[in-house]
Amino acid sequence: MPIWIGILEATPLAASIQEIQYDRPMTHDLFKQFMNFMQMRIQKIEISDIVDNTYHATIFFSSQDYVFSLDARPSDAITMALKFKAPIYASDTVLQESLPQKAFTYSNNQQEIIDKSKDGEKWLNYLQSLSVDDFNEYPV
Repeated sequence: MPIWIGILEATPLAASIQEIQYDRPMTHDLFKQFMNFMQMRIQKIEISDIVDNTYHATIFFSSQDYVFSLDARPSDAITMALKFKAPIYASDTVLQESLPQKAFTYSNNQQEIIDKSKDGEKWLNYLQSLSVDDFNEYPV
């Protein structure tokens, strides 16, 4: 299930995967220290929803007295799960929506690929509207 993230979100995630230790605590390390001090742990994280092509995650916390959950960015939730060695789950809805859609079909015996998605139709219409003269407008 691909979740696209930026370089700023990827850096602590990669550091957690590679178990890199910095001289000074990074934000996720500081949060882990705080949670350890409060005798709390992460039970699990769940990639819980997709809204407008944006993934949402939930972190499930527990302590001796409390069990609660918080909304989180998937990159932060996954980084924390790695730090706490907590399981990572995805809801059935997210898994279904993350499956690759068969948007491309082959046309008869031709080597032509047709993208039947909305974006594909938009680009097809745009490209079909262009003429050779349109390309002369741009210097090379």
